[in-house]
Amino acid sequence: MDFSIPAEWTDLLRTVREFTEQEIEPIWRKIEDDDEIPAAVLAKAGALGLFGLTIPEEYGGLGLPMLAKALVYEELGRTHAGFVSIIGTHCGIGTTAITNLGSEEQKRAYLPMLATGEWIGAFALTEPGAGSDAASIATSATRRGDRWILNGTKHFITNARMAKVFTVFAVTDRTKGSKGISAFIVPRDANGFTISRFQPTMGLRGSHVAELVFENCEIPAENLLGPEGLGYTTALKTLAQGRVGIGARCVGAAQRCIELSVDYARQRKQFGKPIAEFQLIQGHLAEMAAETAAARQLAYYSASLLDAGKAARREAAMTKLVCTETYGRVVDKAVQIHGGMGYCKDVQVEHYYRDARITRIYEGTSEIQKLIIARDLLGE
Repeated sequence: MDFSIPAEWTDLLRTVREFTEQEIEPIWRKIEDDDEIPAAVLAKAGALGLFGLTIPEEYGGLGLPMLAKALVYEELGRTHAGFVSIIGTHCGIGTTAITNLGSEEQKRAYLPMLATGEWIGAFALTEPGAGSDAASIATSATRRGDRWILNGTKHFITNARMAKVFTVFAVTDRTKGSKGISAFIVPRDANGFTISRFQPTMGLRGSHVAELVFENCEIPAENLLGPEGLGYTTALKTLAQGRVGIGARCVGAAQRCIELSVDYARQRKQFGKPIAEFQLIQGHLAEMAAETAAARQLAYYSASLLDAGKAARREAAMTKLVCTETYGRVVDKAVQIHGGMGYCKDVQVEHYYRDARITRIYEGTSEIQKLIIARDLLGE
């Protein structure tokens, strides 16, 4: 397929590259040490429109098609994953449900502030007892007059510390199984809603996950997102787009690991010559480059299907599976090429190695992606 890049997209990608190289790369070590993305950096990202990638122009966003977003995510994936996680979660699962399913009133109430990054979005589906089996969530929502009352716990919620708007999934009718799950817009200041403990993680420094607790949390009836009972379907559609975005981010990260490895192999000398001259090192680099190139094309293809209005459920799952597994193999080889230095925190590939591991777990594990692909092939 022809994945031609219009001039306006090229200009945007150049701006994103300049931003990450000037604002993120110089402070990656500080982000790792402080476990914090500076507020000033996030404000600059908002001024560039990076929080509005998925939001239509009429609500203040850039309104990019999925292929353009994949290209931007690939650029962002080259830099520190903690920063990218905040942007990616917000622009992906954090705002997509409101953009695609929200009423006109809901869109006008929330999207303009989300588009600028003044408000950050989050997506609350996962629970202590419901990870891959999302249909088994226990959080409930009960209608009482002009209010919905939510009770339950969510965990591993990215952006929870800073988010002002949460898309929350809860059971409204337990007799209907997955068709009894609905989606709600829950503002941070809703009565009965608290951000509970933060959960320290292996990687993604600066991007924090936390538990959410709903204890008779009251929200207005109009905060129901879409028709009642459509929540599970909404979650699946939202995750399909999110998975393509994650795939593109992994491609960018893998490409950056290749570049770092090439630079190191040219500089590092053993047995009197640069290790780049050793065939085994060249073999690693060749495999890294070939796999990353193949993953990139799959991500672009899936994005183009979504732009064409296709469900692309199988293709999105393939993208998530192939791109994240490729990233894992590439960064493992990158550490191997760096040798002992690759295991040290002063070298960038060390944090890429830790950051890569979660990509095969969140928004659907590799095992779940395989099930989706196989069941689609079998017509189930």
